[in-house]
Amino acid sequence: MTLDLFASGALERVDLPDAEIYYSPSVDWGANPDLLLQDLISQIPWRTEVINLWGKEHQQPRLAAWFGDPDARYTYSGLSLNPLPWTDLLSSLRSRVEALSEASFNSVLLNYYRDHRDSMGMHSDDEPELGKNPIIASVSLGERRTFVLKHRFKKDLKSVQLPLDHGSLLLMKGATQHHWKHGINKLSQPCGPRVNLTFRRII
Repeated sequence: MTLDLFASGALERVDLPDAEIYYSPSVDWGANPDLLLQDLISQIPWRTEVINLWGKEHQQPRLAAWFGDPDARYTYSGLSLNPLPWTDLLSSLRSRVEALSEASFNSVLLNYYRDHRDSMGMHSDDEPELGKNPIIASVSLGERRTFVLKHRFKKDLKSVQLPLDHGSLLLMKGATQHHWKHGINKLSQPCGPRVNLTFRRII
């Protein structure tokens, strides 16, 4: 099932069971999204991270960076991240995300999808340091990629595909991470770069 329902600039709720997800295809980020994308690609110290899955080490199929307050240490898949200090650009984006989502964030994970070969495996953001019902605010800049959602327990539910537009904002909250996994698949056809910023609160 593909969801491509949103035309206004306001956050609108995505109709999914056992989830609280909101989406806006276009948000005023205070600057041209094309320029934001270029600045993030050129200014962020991107790294290739190695994670541990089922006892084996794997190189992530994308580049990543972790920024946040000094105590916002994050651990997932055997990888421990110490935050880099906020840049002016990331602080500005955080302020706008907080105003739109009516939440506060002390960290951001950036992922750089260089082309169609980069991806994100299916997972839930359910690490203990994110809290019981984490709020995750996801900003997409660059190539439109499809956000795939699969219910963790209701196998009769078809996967949901939500295209994420250049300059869009996706908000996940409530019990979403308890019930749904999400990811970004590789593509068979070449595409341009995409940078995704997921703002979080580490507790």
